Amino acid sequence: MVAGATMAVLQRASTASTDFFVGLLPVHVLMVVILVSGMAMLWRVSRARDVYLVDYGCFLGEPRYRIPSAMALEHARLMTDIIEEESADFMARLHERSGIGEETSVPDSYRYMPPERGVEASREEAELVISSAVDKVFARTTVNPKDIDTLIVACSFTTLTPVFADVVVNKYRLRADVQSVNLSGMGCSGALICVGLAQKLLQAAPPGKHKHVLIIATEILSSMLYNGTKREMLVPNVLFRMGAAAMIMTNSPERARFRLGPIVRTLTAGRDSDYRCAFQEEDDKGITGINLSKELPVVAANALKSHIVAFCPRALPALELLRVAFSLVKQYVFPQPRATGRAEKGARPAFNKVFQHFCIHPGGRRVLHEMQRGLGLSDRDMEASHMTLHRFGNMASSSLLYELAYIEAKGRMSKGDRVCMISFSPGIDCSSVVWECINPAAADPNGPWAACIHRYPVHAQAQQLPQIAKMT
Repeated sequence: MVAGATMAVLQRASTASTDFFVGLLPVHVLMVVILVSGMAMLWRVSRARDVYLVDYGCFLGEPRYRIPSAMALEHARLMTDIIEEESADFMARLHERSGIGEETSVPDSYRYMPPERGVEASREEAELVISSAVDKVFARTTVNPKDIDTLIVACSFTTLTPVFADVVVNKYRLRADVQSVNLSGMGCSGALICVGLAQKLLQAAPPGKHKHVLIIATEILSSMLYNGTKREMLVPNVLFRMGAAAMIMTNSPERARFRLGPIVRTLTAGRDSDYRCAFQEEDDKGITGINLSKELPVVAANALKSHIVAFCPRALPALELLRVAFSLVKQYVFPQPRATGRAEKGARPAFNKVFQHFCIHPGGRRVLHEMQRGLGLSDRDMEASHMTLHRFGNMASSSLLYELAYIEAKGRMSKGDRVCMISFSPGIDCSSVVWECINPAAADPNGPWAACIHRYPVHAQAQQLPQIAKMT
């Protein structure tokens, strides 16, 4: 009797407890759903969102801006009051070894004797090259100037008032709330530094909010020309040419052509040799110019080594990193004679197996050779850089976009291809950017290579300049 009563009490207690927990079940499920949803939303907001390149456009000078080597030498010979004969001879010899061809462009201010270096000449050149590049990038996309949320302009050596960003806002009537940034002093890494800045701005945008950033990279030559006699400061007169490029970046994959990958930037200005390798200063006569050290190629190669140490873990796949690590351990345990060259080759990452295309800043033929040797690249890997140097010269930070245009004009870009861009500027400030092609495009009939791509690649040998007598 007592046992039956006890069992009845336990059954009632069990039923009541079950009913209690069943009653709480929806509350617990709701709490779990809220917790999981919150964590998913937090992960979505906090993770690094993808950034894309919609398209780009490059300035292409008309034939009247062309500066053949014979014309440049003749002008130097005629301007005896500001350019000594020895300086003219030095620039002629430098041009022969530079890898620069006969179709590069300079502004009209270079054709005056003496050249025009005033503010008006710089402003006219800036409006010409910037407008051309921006017009082309808008023509290649469905983006309207009113869609631009942020404007970033990089021009290293020339800064006017109003700044070049204001010139763009005025010409294209950008919105009054556009965020504009005008970067100076960034040198030939300016374009990639702008890409890094644009990435951070686009990733900071609210989720679901599509934003567009217009990037313009150029260098204005009218205020850069050096009229002195110091040889290290005459080098930029030979290497630098007129150019500009514009890019539109976004945080939306719609109609985008490239997905942005890792961005790595290193600065070795802590070393005196790196800090002084490219220095804007006055010579002993008070003439301002850019002093390029003779050791620049070697210094740049050493800076590249430091950069690669930071770049590889972020850009290379795990298997390639393991292969390199295994090679290093193997060489340490079983060292090979240096004469065989196996140690250096085995421990070097196979960059051309990870990336299908390379755009390396065309700072000069010797600089490119040092980069090729340091990265272990083939002649084909370096083709876009050498051909851009030959056809257009060193156009500072915009040069990389001309190299990308060369690869596409050759029809070599396919979906899934990865492009590695590397640039360096005074400091040495070394920057690298990885792009992945997600939407290959047909050849651009208005691109910088459209009229001459059939003639490239060329074997840029040291040309023999015609002998031009000194005019008296």
